[in-house]
Formats: sequence, C-alpha cells, structure tokens
Amino acid sequence: MNDRAPLFHLASSSPRRAAILDALGVAFTQGGMDIDERQLRGETAEDMVVRLAAGKAAAASRRHPGMILAADTAVVLDGTVFGKPRDREDAVAMLARLSGRSHRVLTGVALHWNAERRTALSATEVRFREIHPDEALAYWHSGEPRGKAGAYAIQGLAGTFVEKISGSYSGVVGLPVFETAALLAEAGIDLLESTATQ
Repeated sequence: MNDRAPLFHLASSSPRRAAILDALGVAFTQGGMDIDERQLRGETAEDMVVRLAAGKAAAASRRHPGMILAADTAVVLDGTVFGKPRDREDAVAMLARLSGRSHRVLTGVALHWNAERRTALSATEVRFREIHPDEALAYWHSGEPRGKAGAYAIQGLAGTFVEKISGSYSGVVGLPVFETAALLAEAGIDLLESTATQ
C-alpha cells in the first residue's frame, strides 16, 4: 500500500491480493472478514465463489464506510472443490490428484459502493505436469501450500508444476485484474487515470 488517499477497502487479509493491487499503483485499506465458506448443497463452484466474495464485501461494508472490494478463490477438479489443506497428508493428497491433469481455478470478485452491488467471475484452466510424491512432500515443507486453495501458490515454487495456463494468471493468484478493473470502472474508477492523478 502507499501514502495516497485510499480508493477502497480490500476485504481480505491475503498478501497476494494486496500485492496485485500494489502493482496497479492504487491506494487501499485492507482487512480480512471471517464468514462461513462452506459450499451450499447443490451449489456450483462458480456460484459459490461469487456468493462468498459478495458475502465478504457485505460483511466488510458493515464495518467500513465507502467502497469495498472482495474476492474468493477455489480450485476445482472433476466437480470437487479443493479448499485449503488441513494438514500435510491432505496437501499431498490434493497435489497427487492434480498431478498430470488440468483443473480449473475460479475467482469471484465483488464490489460494493453506495447502494450498488456488482460481481464478476474469472475462470482459468491450469495444467500440472506429473508431480512425484517426494516433490509434493518437499513442497509442503516449503510452507507454501498452507492456507492456499488446492494446496499451491502459482506465483511461488508451485510455478514449477505448471505446464500450461489458459485464462487469468492474476485470477489464479487470487484477484483477476481484468474483472477487478472492469468493476472499478463501473464505479467510476479508471485505474490508469487514478494512478496518474493520485
């Protein structure tokens, strides 16, 4: 973050999402929101990430005045949503299932300002090379999979697993720039103009 007047509040404690916004040169405040992130019965993964992003924005709007930006990310394989690993065994099992296959990374984004509520969805296909069990274990010990959907962070060591990506790299990291910029534009914030005039 910088010393310019903040344009909005980011309802997330994720340093990765903050880094994306920092790279765009915008000023913002930040703080995570705890909400129930369980998938509802019969709910698609796409609907889930959009609902959770909107829920985080709504929760944050009760504490912070002004514009609120929120996001939620899920890794999906064969219709199963991969959340954050519970422990080493869970992380290694997730990576074994993702090994040598393509999966989808979905990120829902929500923006609340005044009485307006807007959402967007980013969907990206990621293909992993074959991951040896010893590699998965070593990756766990790096500390990187902890707290990450699907037990990996594409911007770190897990980038060595990625054979191909089709879609939004920033969406896989946790905040899709294209969709976020489009929502901000609807609220009257042009990122290029904002960074030039701040």
